[in-house]
Amino acid sequence: MFNAISKTIELGDGRTITIETGKLAKQADGSVTVRMGNTMLLATVCAAKDANPGVDFMPLQVEYKEKFSAFGRFPGGFTKREGKASDYEVLTSRLVDRALRPLFPDDYHAEVFVNIILYSADGEDMPDALAGLAASAALAVSDVPFNGPISEVRVAHVDGNFVVNPTFSELTKADMDIMVGATMDNIMMVEGEMSEVQESDLLEAIKVAHEAIKVQCQAQLELSEASGKLVKREYSHEENDEELRQDVRAKCYDKVYAVVASGSAKHERAEAFEKIKEEYKANFTEEELAVKGEMIGRYYHDVEKEAMRRAILDEGKRLDGRSTTQIRPIWSEVDCLPGPHGSAIFTRGETQSLTTVTLGTKSDEKIIDDVLNHGKERFLLHYNFPPFSTGEARPSRGVGRREIGHGNLAHRALKGMIPTDYPYVIRVISDILESNGSSSMATVCAGTLALMDAGVQIKKPVSGIAMGLISENKGQNYAILSDILGDEDHLGDMDFKVTGTKDGITATQMDIKVDGLSYEILENALAQAREGRMHILGKITETMSAPRPDLKPHAPRIETLIIGKEFIGAVIGPGGKIIQGIQEKTGATIAIEEVDGAGRIEVSGTNKGVIDAAMKAIKGIVAVPEVGEVYEGKISSIMPYGAFVEFMPRKDGLLHISEVDWKRLESLKEAGLKEGDTVEVKLVDIDPKTGKFKLSRKVLLPKPEGYEERPPRQERNFNRPRPSRPE
Repeated sequence: MFNAISKTIELGDGRTITIETGKLAKQADGSVTVRMGNTMLLATVCAAKDANPGVDFMPLQVEYKEKFSAFGRFPGGFTKREGKASDYEVLTSRLVDRALRPLFPDDYHAEVFVNIILYSADGEDMPDALAGLAASAALAVSDVPFNGPISEVRVAHVDGNFVVNPTFSELTKADMDIMVGATMDNIMMVEGEMSEVQESDLLEAIKVAHEAIKVQCQAQLELSEASGKLVKREYSHEENDEELRQDVRAKCYDKVYAVVASGSAKHERAEAFEKIKEEYKANFTEEELAVKGEMIGRYYHDVEKEAMRRAILDEGKRLDGRSTTQIRPIWSEVDCLPGPHGSAIFTRGETQSLTTVTLGTKSDEKIIDDVLNHGKERFLLHYNFPPFSTGEARPSRGVGRREIGHGNLAHRALKGMIPTDYPYVIRVISDILESNGSSSMATVCAGTLALMDAGVQIKKPVSGIAMGLISENKGQNYAILSDILGDEDHLGDMDFKVTGTKDGITATQMDIKVDGLSYEILENALAQAREGRMHILGKITETMSAPRPDLKPHAPRIETLIIGKEFIGAVIGPGGKIIQGIQEKTGATIAIEEVDGAGRIEVSGTNKGVIDAAMKAIKGIVAVPEVGEVYEGKISSIMPYGAFVEFMPRKDGLLHISEVDWKRLESLKEAGLKEGDTVEVKLVDIDPKTGKFKLSRKVLLPKPEGYEERPPRQERNFNRPRPSRPE
């Protein structure tokens, strides 16, 4: 038997969220189900009792998984079972991780595993918006030390209104889509995309999200109290020596501060810091370092952090000598590689992205087959972060969560600037060649330049910037930093990335590491970020102000044609015979699909002549014959009473013998016509009953002088069935 405890949260629009514990997965340290409508998640948390030796960080792992059975579907592939996490699952895991991680105690180093599993879905409510709530609730009903609760909600701006946790259908109409994670008092995480919105609109959306999150946090506190888990487990994961801590500070701080204030470059600064630490450690024996070495490393790290923060707050000096609003030197160039369809280098300080663009056809589309999202993606962006970019001597081990997350942010920043009717599939690849802060924003800037270099007619250039924060006394004293370095990100209190055009924000990602971040600080950070974005955008447009008017000579050529749904079958033909014939004859590649009740045809080829020939053939099939139009046709068969002329693909009309010439003919031989001849004709009539076509050649010829009309011959054969044509 079980003793289930549940709490219900009202969303204010008739929908409810129910959190329940005590029924499923009771051997986990904490376990809850979260349900909204027919969408249900199970979240569990398990934590080791002790930390592993030598671990001085928070070894948290969050896994979000979706079961295909949740939506009544079979997984694809040969094995027919869930396998490697999809990009969507990885991104959802990262969203939860980023909100939870800062709230574990600084000295808690036991391994913690949070698993969130989608067990039921209805295709309307979005489960990723419930994942953060489920994870935090599982921690709330466990004895794992955690300074929460938190929750996450999605906020969309639909038809002028903010909607909390919108449905899939509502989201298709939104011009803003953000996920916000927060505690009862503080914003912890923001990520999302938007259609060039203003900073004030983003700030308002965050406030709306926070109000909804407060209600969800209160429900978790009540659930924790009802489950009897208010008291957390005791732990001791760090040994400390206060006398040693004070000694490290006393003997190292001034030296470290001098390096901080010197404005040196990244590697020079790192070497100087390491030298100071090694000089201090030289005062100890190997036996003493075996006991105290780990503590010395932690205390020295704290000295570096304090020196960097004091230099900024007290003197306005940053690690590289810049002011708080100053952007590092920027240089960029385009068309730097001969092979790709577009290429660019963007370098800002010690961060550099080499980005390429490849243009493809429909066959290059990415097929997405997630549980609730299955379709095709025509704009791809891949981000790579090789170890040599930071001077590390280690091998690359494939694509990690960081690469997926940074690539997704840049993808969101740029995708809204691709015209919706753009015929090409686009792949952007950003290789980070140097890194010292904000390589994802360098990807956005290099991506903009590479797209323009490729001749992609983007709506507007996009730039991006990463902002930092150093604060104390719960935000009473703070400094906002533009274009942060890697160390300023690591040792600071905020990493806030903003991308946008000259007219508004297109994407954002924010992680907060401290309590007490006020909306005033957020507002100031957004305003300072806009100034930085505009500066960087100006540097981009100095290099290239607009897309090239045409593609590179070696890029594939594509044209599209929209046809009526009723013509799709005619273009394809029985067994694909017609479309295959056109491809064989012209050398073009043709793809056809039904989109929004119409046929979308994509024709690609190596040159314009190939595409024009294929387009002409297709247009001939889908064109509707019009009375009075002149056509060039081929005589398909000759009868005593006239000739049948194929004046449009698979459309034949009768050219009666009386309509061949102004003079009276006894046979078509007199006019020199035979099967296979090309003849110019005019469509003069369409029989309303049979739909058959009447053609004339003589009306296109000069009428002889003195010509007198004769009584017309009886055209008794006009409606006679034409002989069948061999396929």
